[in-house]
Amino acid sequence: MAAALIDGKAYAAALRERIAAAVPAFAAAAGRPPGLAVVLVGEDPASQVYVRAKGKAVLAAGMASFEHKLPDTTTQAELIALVARLNADEAVDGILVQLPLPAAIDAQSVIAAIDPARDVDGFTPVNAGRLAVGAPGLVPCTPLGCLMLLKDRLGDLSGLDAVVIGRSNIVGKPMAQLLLKENCTVTIAHSRTRDLAALVRRADIVVAAIGRAEMIKGDWLKPGATVIDVGINRQPDGKLVGDVEFSVARTRAAVITPVPGGVGPLTIAMLLQNTLLAARQKLAS
Repeated sequence: MAAALIDGKAYAAALRERIAAAVPAFAAAAGRPPGLAVVLVGEDPASQVYVRAKGKAVLAAGMASFEHKLPDTTTQAELIALVARLNADEAVDGILVQLPLPAAIDAQSVIAAIDPARDVDGFTPVNAGRLAVGAPGLVPCTPLGCLMLLKDRLGDLSGLDAVVIGRSNIVGKPMAQLLLKENCTVTIAHSRTRDLAALVRRADIVVAAIGRAEMIKGDWLKPGATVIDVGINRQPDGKLVGDVEFSVARTRAAVITPVPGGVGPLTIAMLLQNTLLAARQKLAS
């Protein structure tokens, strides 16, 4: 029997509707809508697409969108100065600096300059530290969306064996922390893991976020596993595939996210949720 597919697009649409329905109450209390500032440096085509999609989603939710598009000649000092101005802007509840940045700019220094209370990407050292110790904070959007999908399908995750494949600060590490908080037994694997197949074979949950097309073979999966495929890899023929060999994985897993249409749509929806959360917390402070 083929695995059930998780319709991330439908889940994200329902979440966006709930967020949009909550915005008027905030706006009435604050005298303004929640505001998200997005900073784009340079002309990276993929980044431009992401920023346009985020801007449309923000406006559709009834929020205020502040876009700052800077040339690739922008210096690190200039970018950090902009972040400082956004930190002080009362109309801005969330700040997102689109990655990657030009090579001449140290991304970590820029991220660290963002006010943690406005860090809707959850990337600042403060929010990463809060997640690590189990304290409240803003959590990276993609792993938070993955967790929502898992809990929606599986309910209580306590005691489940989870393997997270990928160790980035954006997905892998925060995903592992979120699963630990849900009482999973978590293994973080990566491209240099020895006998990755053996780890995958024992996992109840597999989260693949390594960025290599179909690197995780379908026959590695434990029968009945739940698979969350974060990877988006474009093939030479233009087709998008995930990090998991989908055609075979679907014959072994119980539940799996397709690519595209699985995790991807959740990221922007979670960004809206984080922006509303940041706005509410600022209003309450």
